[in-house]
Amino acid sequence: MKKSVLAFAALLLASPLLAAQPVEGRWVTEERDAVITIGDCGKSLCGRITKFLVAPPQGVNQRDVNNRNASLRNRKLLGMPVLTGLTEDGDEWRGQIYDPKSGKTYRSIIRRLNASTLQVKGCLGPFCQTQTWKRAR
Repeated sequence: MKKSVLAFAALLLASPLLAAQPVEGRWVTEERDAVITIGDCGKSLCGRITKFLVAPPQGVNQRDVNNRNASLRNRKLLGMPVLTGLTEDGDEWRGQIYDPKSGKTYRSIIRRLNASTLQVKGCLGPFCQTQTWKRAR
């Protein structure tokens, strides 16, 4: 009986280690051109462009001109979600990432490596490209 109680207690203590680290907050992209703020968007998390560190070609009022969906090309990049549908999956967050420079959306896997570093993957099929984002100050 004593061993089973200890085993159960060890399992309870180990379970939070499998949970994904929180990713909410303000993050500077790897290219250091924007700040993305990740937060609650209803049933999932999303990340929006909240600040340009380098002005886009058409200035701070740049529109989503590269979007494949013509009806979305008039929306402003500032405030637009680039990470959507992020849900916790073990020690990662999974959703989608939109690249306004190409107008393409990819499957995304996000993981917080430490308090100041976020690993962001954009994947097309089995191929992924990884970026490292730093916490904004």
